[in-house]
Amino acid sequence: MSMTFEAIQPAGKQDISVYMPYYQGSKRNALPYAISLYKQGNLEGERQIEGGNSIAFVATWNVSVLPADLTRCRMQFDGDSDLSYEITMATFEFVDFLFDVIVALRQKRSADFSQGFYRKLLRLDD
Repeated sequence: MSMTFEAIQPAGKQDISVYMPYYQGSKRNALPYAISLYKQGNLEGERQIEGGNSIAFVATWNVSVLPADLTRCRMQFDGDSDLSYEITMATFEFVDFLFDVIVALRQKRSADFSQGFYRKLLRLDD
């Protein structure tokens, strides 16, 4: 079953207050949802491939308390261990990528990360 935006319960004020300084504008409105998604520690979604079939993925990550802590995210595509990738970044940075997932879900699309996330995951900008 794919995740829907409606299935995400917004995080409480205490959870989001430590993250507030890291985000501006409209992202602050989506923050309770992004934090709630983050606290789940996993996400099943589909990477949309332009002109091709989408590829199912499972993302799992450790949940930390502080925005400056490190989050290690592991992604596996198509249930294939050869298609596993791992990335570590500051939690506030990872949560920033979850905003894109929230936007996709809000627009009734499959849960998916942004192009920027995949560039980082695949180390295309290094």
